[in-house]
Amino acid sequence: MPITPDTKNWTWVLDAPCPDCGYDASTITALAVPDMIRANAAAWPAVLERTDVAVRPDDSTWSPLEYAAHVRDVFRIFDTRLALILTEDEPEFENWDQDATAVAERYGEQDPARVAEELTDAASVLAAAFEAVPDDAWQRRGLRSDGAAFTTETLAKYFIHDPVHHLWDVR
Repeated sequence: MPITPDTKNWTWVLDAPCPDCGYDASTITALAVPDMIRANAAAWPAVLERTDVAVRPDDSTWSPLEYAAHVRDVFRIFDTRLALILTEDEPEFENWDQDATAVAERYGEQDPARVAEELTDAASVLAAAFEAVPDDAWQRRGLRSDGAAFTTETLAKYFIHDPVHHLWDVR
């Protein structure tokens, strides 16, 4: 059963701490993001070993398995977006409907062990990609399909909130 889509514009996390998970973009640097990715990814396999991993806590909240599959895909999507911002002049990022993807890919029915492996692999690729950003590329710009503008630096700080928040969601 699909969850009611989240329609918030989460770019506000670049300007204010998240009142739920406590993420505060003003306290980190983009150079810290690769280690944050790896630490976040390292926490998910234990979540995915829970006996209730596929159980939704209520009708409006994803199960830990669904959150993990989403985080895996977030790592993949932002690897693509990072590559675009580094190789094209002001690229527009293709819209990604995360809720439609969750339904189409049947997140809640995926194998937790495979999700853990894929999430860890995707995190490793993205962490290495952020580590390889040249010093002079942190201010390159890209645009989300809704017009929100990011630099490489703000893209990193915006992106990392998502896996941090979702690990908080499944605490």
